[in-house]
Amino acid sequence: MGDPVTRQLGERMRVLGIDPGLTRCGLGVVDGVPGRQPLMVAVDVVRTPSDLDTARRLLAIDEAVDSWITRYRPTAVAIERVFAQHNVQTVMGTAQAAGVAMLASARHGIPVSMHTPSEVKAAITGSGRASKEQVATMVTKILKLEEVPQPADAADALALAICHVWRGSTTARLNAAVEAAGNHADRQRSFGKSSQPRRRRQE
Repeated sequence: MGDPVTRQLGERMRVLGIDPGLTRCGLGVVDGVPGRQPLMVAVDVVRTPSDLDTARRLLAIDEAVDSWITRYRPTAVAIERVFAQHNVQTVMGTAQAAGVAMLASARHGIPVSMHTPSEVKAAITGSGRASKEQVATMVTKILKLEEVPQPADAADALALAICHVWRGSTTARLNAAVEAAGNHADRQRSFGKSSQPRRRRQE
């Protein structure tokens, strides 16, 4: 059942954070409870060579994510939401990697949440405009690591996981409440229509 403090603060989560990218895809696993200091489980970066065709690069990312899910058994996956950039080729590769990560998670039946860069920065540093260096420094302090995770993709993946532990569970509950309210309203409208008396057809 867990201790009373844990039940009060929230259920323990194991989150796989994914910083999607075709050249480098950051993976970070964090254990935590909302309101408490999280613990790093693992972190790494999947690299794919640029001279390999896109399909095979995506396959490598899919296999890596699948392997991590099987090995670490996360209860949730947090992926950075992709935004349009000036470099169309870069954003396309990032979006493709994110899609592959979502597919691998869905294959295992694990819920996926998307977090914007500003949302992650605000959760980690208190400012949505923080630099990558500031985020990496705070990730190191929060997880009490001896050194800053390298490259930046690794730190970003851990930041995503921490953000979801601290904010994602609340967001999920709010979304569930909104969905439940919508379903209730739909049922009420359906009941109202079915309970209306039918007008008799005039001869």
